[in-house]
Amino acid sequence: MTEKIDMIRHRRDDKVREHLQQYAPVWLVDEVAMLDNDALQFNVVFYHPRYEWVNRRYRYDAFNDVLYHQGQTRVSESQALEYEDQPPYIDAETINTVNSYGG
Repeated sequence: MTEKIDMIRHRRDDKVREHLQQYAPVWLVDEVAMLDNDALQFNVVFYHPRYEWVNRRYRYDAFNDVLYHQGQTRVSESQALEYEDQPPYIDAETINTVNSYGG
């Protein structure tokens, strides 16, 4: 089971970087493996240029190699500061969310 989860995480990470790099730094705050569906559901926190700090949920379907956005909620700035004390899931040399496409 651990090998299967690691394989799904690796594929998820490849797919997620394409989409979330624009918002880096990004923190992974929750992850649930759904092995019956070859999927991972996970939450990330980042600063969005339009909505400010958000906690966004995704589902990665490894069988179809598809990333599904499943909604988001705002995060208070004080809560976001707690995440900033931890190493990010996706790091950035420079932060440039202003030029993100906003998706």
